[in-house]
Amino acid sequence: MDENLNRAIIASLLAGEEILKIYNKDFNIEYKDDKSPLTDADLTSNQIIMDALKQTSIPIISEENKQISYAIRQKWNQCWIVDPIDGTKEFIKRNGEFTVNIALVEKGVARLGIIYVPVSKELYYTNSTKTRAYKTIVSTIDKPFETLLFKEEDLILPNIIKEPKIKVVGSRSHMSKDTLNFVEGLKQDGKVVEIVSKGSSLKFCLVAEGKADVYPRFAPTMEWDTAAGQAICEAVGLNVIDQVTQKPMLYNRENLLNNYFLVTK
Repeated sequence: MDENLNRAIIASLLAGEEILKIYNKDFNIEYKDDKSPLTDADLTSNQIIMDALKQTSIPIISEENKQISYAIRQKWNQCWIVDPIDGTKEFIKRNGEFTVNIALVEKGVARLGIIYVPVSKELYYTNSTKTRAYKTIVSTIDKPFETLLFKEEDLILPNIIKEPKIKVVGSRSHMSKDTLNFVEGLKQDGKVVEIVSKGSSLKFCLVAEGKADVYPRFAPTMEWDTAAGQAICEAVGLNVIDQVTQKPMLYNRENLLNNYFLVTK
């Protein structure tokens, strides 16, 4: 495990511990200019991750930081892309379906990905060469957690068995009209469709570990919503295709708003 991956995993676990402390008590909810919710946990998690990652001297793009102009960002060879809590709406609902997302991007490509689920203690992560991905239960970080990682039994793989039905990942909080049209198109092609609902970046994880077959995201997302999930999916051989360019999604773009995308084999 290289140092960047190690530091990012530690950051996600530390942030997850503090998030749970807030999750299990009353917390404040504010609303940003775009009407999206913001809680104490978002800010606490962000600060923990910033403190951990700034030691790498690699610049950071985070949902909760003031965004840096592209005139500066376009000169970056590497950057971290962070969502301190992906799925704040799920956090507020207390349904457990929220995550900490950290990705390392190099020349626009997501090279490492970590998604941590604080409530279930599930840690999804790539290896340092993005050729494998794993899901490990990390119940404590008091002892050397590194001994828990990269075990063969924790490898995740997408579903390669062609079943009569196709499992389509949908959002827990919002299914767009375009996504519903995509599903209807599958049905018209003779497919039996099962919708698998999930919040946050866990939708990527469902496809990566074979619990769903395809994830159409035909609604707005930002780079911090998707970079870690894309790295994990690509590590297991999946494609995350920008529906405008018809190529793999790239990061640290001038506009941090993603186009529609499709996760599939």
